[in-house]
Amino acid sequence: MGWIKDLGVSCGGIELKTPVIVASGVWPFETEFWDRKSFPGLGAICTKAVTLHQREGNPGIRVWETPSGMLNSIGLQNGGVDLFLDHHVPEISQGGIPFIVNVAMEKIQETGKVLEKLERHRSSIPAVELNISCPNVSEGGMAWGTDALSSSRAVAMAREKWSGPLWVKLTPQAGDISSVARAVQDQGADALVVGNTWLGMAMDVEKGKPVFGRVFAGLSGPAIFPLALRTVWEVCSSVSIPVVGCGGIASPDDCLAMIMAGASAVEIGTLMFTHLNAGSMICSGIEEYLQSRGLDDVKDIMGIAMS
Repeated sequence: MGWIKDLGVSCGGIELKTPVIVASGVWPFETEFWDRKSFPGLGAICTKAVTLHQREGNPGIRVWETPSGMLNSIGLQNGGVDLFLDHHVPEISQGGIPFIVNVAMEKIQETGKVLEKLERHRSSIPAVELNISCPNVSEGGMAWGTDALSSSRAVAMAREKWSGPLWVKLTPQAGDISSVARAVQDQGADALVVGNTWLGMAMDVEKGKPVFGRVFAGLSGPAIFPLALRTVWEVCSSVSIPVVGCGGIASPDDCLAMIMAGASAVEIGTLMFTHLNAGSMICSGIEEYLQSRGLDDVKDIMGIAMS
């Protein structure tokens, strides 16, 4: 599907036909899900998290529905970077949709080895999203993203190991997300993804104990959108590199709000569980908005609320 208005954007070193990206942790690796013709409206897809070694993920309940979203505690389940490079990359590269490899921050030496392996396949990988924000693991994850010093250290390592476009996914649990964003920018990040899930929990009242074995889990969905929009506004006010808004987007208006707050693009996650055509739905809504105001380019509304 082609859009009448210009919905293309340049973001963090890659060109997107639309500003709508599927967030990490959502999209399966089956090849039919990576065919651009089957999922119009998607500008790019973030892969599920990749780590150095295979991870089984967290035991017990992993997903719990809430009245306005969901909690998840997956635990970065994946087959490891070698399987990803040998099996998944050749397949998903054929679909015509740009992809961004989500690399989960573990111990700095382990993540460095992942990035070294990806660097050897640089020609096949459009961009990397360094995830310093996962709340569902005991080591690494959001511990790297909660303050400027640790975030800076992680990104400096990544910039040394990976020469391509580098996006960094921030955590809303940071005490001062603006200072983290500036530190990450200073270390050479090409774009910031703001942000990840918010910490929450659920109680099994029949059993009288927390639903999740780790007690806390990541909350996503419409409930967090106002919080996510606020963090996007704060970060866009603090840095000069592109920002990707992420968190609770459920409609074209939500996407427009993120863009008006300064975001160059958005990532959608929970919405994809109920609307596989979300990319097309959001892009159609953006196009209608632009057309109603006589505008030809989505870039005409980027950051207008901040002026």
